[in-house]
Amino acid sequence: MLKEISTVLETADLLYDESEITSAIKVMAEKINSQLKDKNPVVLCVMNGGVVITGKLLPQITIPCTFDAINASRYGSKISGGEIKWIQKPEADLNNRCVLIVDDILDQGFTLETIINYCQEQGASSVYSAVLVDKKLDHLKPVIADFIALEVENRYLFGYGMDYKGYLRNAAGIYACKE
Repeated sequence: MLKEISTVLETADLLYDESEITSAIKVMAEKINSQLKDKNPVVLCVMNGGVVITGKLLPQITIPCTFDAINASRYGSKISGGEIKWIQKPEADLNNRCVLIVDDILDQGFTLETIINYCQEQGASSVYSAVLVDKKLDHLKPVIADFIALEVENRYLFGYGMDYKGYLRNAAGIYACKE
């Protein structure tokens, strides 16, 4: 497996380096601060992919907020999605709260849609979503992110929280696997 991971990393295309990502996150944070300034949001990090973007974004959110995590996955350590599996639900009371969901990527949109629906079922007064990457697809997605740092073409991505078979989340850039 390690040989495969090394080969994937060595042959991948760097789409965004760390400085480009940092700039995009800063712009996204400014929009969040402006739009949610009076809403007292609960920031929900979507684990595991959202950990890097949330860690970079949270210190730039200058408005009052609380923090929690949620984990619903379609991928596990696979490279294609299946049925949604709940791993962790937030401990925070979402009733009558604004919720800001932070995730690594908006790909097909099914996981984000499921999390949004969960927050609404818990009585959230409003639900917003922020993603590091919105993948451009040739069809409509069931949801649109409210805050998007970067857009990418439809390729398999890794780095900055996004993984390849459970590896490479820690790559310090956004990479696309060779076709």
